[in-house]
Amino acid sequence: MSDLSLFIVAAILIPAVGAAFIASSGSKPNVREAYTLVTAALLFVVVFLLVPSVMQGARPSTEGFDILPGLTVQFVIEPLGMIFAMIASTLWIVNSIYSVGYMRGNNEKNQTVFYTCFAIAIASTMGIAFAGNLLTLFLFYEVLTLSTYPLVTHKGNDDAKAGGRMYLGILLTTSVVFLLPAVIGTYFVAGTGDFTIGGIIPKDESPFVIAALSVLFIYGIGKAAVMPVHRWLPAAMVAPTPVSALLHAVAVVKAGVFSVVKIIVYVFGLDMFSGSGSTGWVVYAAGFTVLVASIIALGQDNLKRRLAYSTVSQLSYVVLAAAMATPLAIIGAAMHITAHAFGKITLFFAAGSIYTAAHKTEISQLNGIGKRMPFTMAAFTIGALSMIGVPPTAGFLGKWYILSAAMEIKDWFVLFVIFVSTLLNTGYFVPIIYRAFFKAEDVPPSHDHGEAPWPVVLALSLTALGTLSLFLFPEVPLTLAKALVGQVL
Repeated sequence: MSDLSLFIVAAILIPAVGAAFIASSGSKPNVREAYTLVTAALLFVVVFLLVPSVMQGARPSTEGFDILPGLTVQFVIEPLGMIFAMIASTLWIVNSIYSVGYMRGNNEKNQTVFYTCFAIAIASTMGIAFAGNLLTLFLFYEVLTLSTYPLVTHKGNDDAKAGGRMYLGILLTTSVVFLLPAVIGTYFVAGTGDFTIGGIIPKDESPFVIAALSVLFIYGIGKAAVMPVHRWLPAAMVAPTPVSALLHAVAVVKAGVFSVVKIIVYVFGLDMFSGSGSTGWVVYAAGFTVLVASIIALGQDNLKRRLAYSTVSQLSYVVLAAAMATPLAIIGAAMHITAHAFGKITLFFAAGSIYTAAHKTEISQLNGIGKRMPFTMAAFTIGALSMIGVPPTAGFLGKWYILSAAMEIKDWFVLFVIFVSTLLNTGYFVPIIYRAFFKAEDVPPSHDHGEAPWPVVLALSLTALGTLSLFLFPEVPLTLAKALVGQVL
């Protein structure tokens, strides 16, 4: 086994082994959190040691492990998976710092279970990022669902249990009813499930089979939250904010849109997906989700629910771009995955910071809060501008490539969706910023709060800076995104 292959195995085993150490240290909070931070740092180092080789064209892989004849678990690193692994490993460190301040600041119960399940979720995320075939992707996709269920139900109250039931019910149902048949069907028509440049579905396959597989994959990947299989995402907002950050930025929804892009690129192939008249419906389903979720977000007063519907909308930007299936669009999809991760985690960090310091959850309660929590609301502003797509934030880059792709192929529907949704994004984010900085507090606060605990403020400041840095220095994810479609800088 080569050194790079060992790094792949290490990237999956490090968080899994770390979970065992974390679970064993429940009576010692400082030790538990030290294990979490050290494990996250080790994973970060291992993942980033792989980046230079992948950027230079290497495609490290492991030997396959046969479950049954023809059914192999194997890991291969390609550019899109490298981007996903970089996002997850980087944000796990920041989220762990944030979690220390949040979980202690709110005296949350079951903190050991929280940190343990979080580590298992990251291990499964690495498995998804480096999956070399559909079987491996499916197995780790399911592990991610199961490992995050205890996080969604963390509070243990009726609301958490109800949210958890919807979360688990929708994600498992879509996997079993749609995704698993899609995987089996692909093996049947292609004779393989290996992710291959140019796709594996035979070029002479009937339009009906291609259409059926596209429906099964798009709605089977429930984590991508294309309407109407999106309701698990707002329901999961009953979880603590660090869990919301995991769901929206680090792992879960990213696993969804990552899987959609990977399957369009490596299972269907760009030429087949863009040239087949039976897959065009995906663009319209994604565009519908973008617009309707944005409209719903406008009406939400609860801050986390508004952010949740914003995520539903932003995810379908990625699906929309992938469905156009042109090189520029795929680059846009990959860049938007990256930008959304940093921008949306900043927004959720800010929401948790407000809850921890001021115990406020509704947007209507935020008048003047920017004067008391300037770092939190400055970070929120950066994250919001990124979601709108305003330079110099990373969100501008993804939208620019998606917009350029739509103009290149003269897709007026996509152009319409981007234009209208940008106005809607502005409509549900800018009023929050205005309230925070330019409106006076309605009622004197019951206590003179300031910022949240310093780990919380440090974490949201780092992700806000990351959102700006990705605009100024996009070379690494952009190079990998271009490599994904065979382009050269």
